[in-house]
Amino acid sequence: MTFLDILLIVLSSAGLLHGVLFALYLCIFKKKKTLTNLLLGLVLVFMAFRIGKSVMLNFGDGLEPIFIFVGLTFLLVIGPLLRWYVLGMTNPKLRLTKIFYYELLPFVLFFIGCLFVTKEWYENSELVLIIFGSGLLFIYLHLAVYIVLSWIRLKQVKQTYEIGVQTKSQKAVLSWLQYVLVGFAVIWVSYVLNILDDAVPYLVGPLVYSVVIYFLSYKAFSLKATDLDGDVFKENDNSMLFSQISQLVIGEKRYLEAELSLSSVSTLMGVSKQKTSEVINQYAQQNFNDFINYHRIQEAKSMLLDASNEKFTISSIAFDTGFSSLSSFNSAFKKFEGTTPSAFRDS
Repeated sequence: MTFLDILLIVLSSAGLLHGVLFALYLCIFKKKKTLTNLLLGLVLVFMAFRIGKSVMLNFGDGLEPIFIFVGLTFLLVIGPLLRWYVLGMTNPKLRLTKIFYYELLPFVLFFIGCLFVTKEWYENSELVLIIFGSGLLFIYLHLAVYIVLSWIRLKQVKQTYEIGVQTKSQKAVLSWLQYVLVGFAVIWVSYVLNILDDAVPYLVGPLVYSVVIYFLSYKAFSLKATDLDGDVFKENDNSMLFSQISQLVIGEKRYLEAELSLSSVSTLMGVSKQKTSEVINQYAQQNFNDFINYHRIQEAKSMLLDASNEKFTISSIAFDTGFSSLSSFNSAFKKFEGTTPSAFRDS
């Protein structure tokens, strides 16, 4: 065995070990036990079996056929688990009812079939190539379908929760799920290309998996995805209230009124100032003053860019867009645009 072979074994095995440790953390050691963390942990465990088979097949001699077939069969359980995970992360209080488990039927049937595979049959039967090729095609198409179904679910949720009204937690979940699905799609592509053994080395799959699992682990902790689940998508009055505030402030252009305040908006909405401030912070990711001033500055930019407004002074535009003083206008403009109104107009 060459030094390169040893290096490849270490790199692919490191990713494999990391995936298993991540799964153990999610399923056993993490204090907050959730269905979604359990599902993700199971995906990683079954993926570890699949990757382990690849590493052993590439470097081991005389690998038992039953181990090869079982390793491939685990892909049939990864697809459903992945879809359930996406559903759990986008549905409040997901319950895995009996109908969900019917999706595991292909895995059960293939797994039972694998138990009858013998080395003698594998090496001598003329049907091996046909059965193995058909099974391989079905298994990879099966996983591809589940990745697509998961992506469709993610897209539906994104369309339901428009970017402007997403909470910070919702944005984190949607970003995380996108990384997960792209990662598994990359792994899927690498393994499909592995079938073309002369064109792509077989060990590419395990190496790609290692890169993906390290990246996903980093993203999971940076986005705090393991602390979140479908509860972040619970329907509540905050989203509706923010939509109403946006319609009042932006839709009716109330931000142009110099006397507009947190108190006046709260009165018009019929809620407390604290509630109004909380909702704006949650959905706009801005405090009340920045929320109002941002839209005032966008209006001012349009006016400054309009050639027909060249006769108006900067002060005039500042007062027309709701600012009570030129200094506050200049400060807000520089905060959001990084330059002064005069420099913006001149450029």
